[in-house]
Amino acid sequence: MHVGEGKGLDISHIGHTKLHSPKRMFTLSNVLHVPHITKPLLYVQKFCRDNYVYFEFHASIFYVKDLITKEVLISDQSHDGLYVLSESSTMSVSQAFWSPCISATVDLWHRCLGHPTPRIFNLLVSSNKIVCASRRSLTQCQACPLGKSSRLSLRLTGHKTSAPLELIFSDV
Repeated sequence: MHVGEGKGLDISHIGHTKLHSPKRMFTLSNVLHVPHITKPLLYVQKFCRDNYVYFEFHASIFYVKDLITKEVLISDQSHDGLYVLSESSTMSVSQAFWSPCISATVDLWHRCLGHPTPRIFNLLVSSNKIVCASRRSLTQCQACPLGKSSRLSLRLTGHKTSAPLELIFSDV
C-alpha cells in the first residue's frame, strides 16, 4: 500500500468484517490491516458498491444514504476538514476497522500486488512484508503470460502473398 507521498506501508492482514449502525449492518470486505496507519480509512467507492449506498458530502456534514430508498442511514459532522465516522454515527466503527483479519491467499496477494514474479513475491513473504494464509507456492496465473505478450501470434496458413495487407482485407 502506498500513501500520498509515495511511501510504502506494510499490509499485515486482509479480512472481512461488519460495520453496525442503528439502521443497517454494512459489509466491509478486503479490509487491509496496516499497522502504521493511525486512523482508519474507508474506500468510499467500494463501500458504496458493496452496500448499495451513496455518500452525500456537504461543507460540514455528510450522509450515507440507501441507493434505492434515499433513506439516511448514517450522518455525521466533518472534523478539521475530514469526514469521520464517529462512535455517535455508528455503533461499532472502531471494532469493525480493527477487528482481527485473516491472512490473504497467495493468489489474492499476487493479483493485489500487480502480478509480481515468483522471485519478488517470495522476497516479500520471506521479509514479512506480507502474510499469506498458506505456505503453498503460487499457481500459474492466467493473466501473467498475457501481460508479458507483446502481440498475438498468427498461425501459418501455408499461403503466400505479395499483396499489401490493406488489399487482403479491403473486401471485408
